[in-house]
Amino acid sequence: MARRDNSAPPAPPVPHPAPDRKPGRKALYAPFVLAGVVAVAWSGFWLYARGEAAKQIDLGATALRNAGYDVAWSEQTIGGYPFRLNVTLKDARIREPSGWALTAPSLESQAFLHGLSTWVIATPQGLTFVRPIGGPVEVKGDVIHASLSGLDKPLPKFSFEGTKLSFVPAAGAQPFALSAADRVEFHLRPGPDDQAAVFFKVDAGKARLSGLFARIAGDKPISITWDSILSKVSSFKGRDWPATVRAWSTAGGRMTVRNAGITAGEAVIGAQGGTLSVGYDGRLNGSLDVTLREAPKALGAMAETGTIRPEAAMAASAVAMARQGSNDVARANITFQAGQTTLGPVAIGPAPKVY
Repeated sequence: MARRDNSAPPAPPVPHPAPDRKPGRKALYAPFVLAGVVAVAWSGFWLYARGEAAKQIDLGATALRNAGYDVAWSEQTIGGYPFRLNVTLKDARIREPSGWALTAPSLESQAFLHGLSTWVIATPQGLTFVRPIGGPVEVKGDVIHASLSGLDKPLPKFSFEGTKLSFVPAAGAQPFALSAADRVEFHLRPGPDDQAAVFFKVDAGKARLSGLFARIAGDKPISITWDSILSKVSSFKGRDWPATVRAWSTAGGRMTVRNAGITAGEAVIGAQGGTLSVGYDGRLNGSLDVTLREAPKALGAMAETGTIRPEAAMAASAVAMARQGSNDVARANITFQAGQTTLGPVAIGPAPKVY
């Protein structure tokens, strides 16, 4: 009897897999080539933006000079590659025709390349502002910087901030009201209907050893707040400050005071509302609803420094005392009209000059 073979037939041979193909050199180099192309394109864009910035600075300076301004600097550098534009002007100076001027040993500004309508400005070595009559005042501090944004809009936003500031009049210049301040702020914000908000604040200011503020405050700090709305902002332009204010006033420009106040030692004057304008003579027109604390002391100091006449100070003090409440705060109305300032019914002096 024959034996049966139960073993399985031999498996067919397994084919060897094809060897992996080596990647082409082009695939290896592609990311580096792409990165190089992007870098070259970005560098070209940065150089273009740098040239445009230099051109705009020159065009702006030329336009100001044609309008009667004095604009100059000794050296200009533009850096910040690859993502910013850093513009530095050495010995920068701008002076408007009526005599106000601003100078800085180094004026530094910076903007990101993707947002050239917003610039941050700093003067690390301080600045000097020049008054047409009073002369130069040197300003130094821990921080002195500003920001300018919305340059593509009719009215840009502007903010200034300074901390731990000192104010030193130049040799031969007239004294300045403050010698120091912990903080100074100024903000300009565009609004609807051709309006703009203006906010100004001084925290913990120190008065000079002489002058009206020093007489009222003594060695105590001074604080100032001003919050207002300007109308007809588009008409606020001209070849110099007087022409600018006249154009604004002629167009019907008004300032609505929302909140304002001066604290000098124990004396406080606060304004809770009012509307102001500028007359043809350059003096303020309008009225303010005010609260007064320690009014007799402040009015007496104004008489001693010659700011108002002694007899006017006595009459105004009597009005303030008659209107004082139990908290030693008097409510009154200050009016600027026909070149005069009146507290209630008492004329206390000329209206302040704007130009």
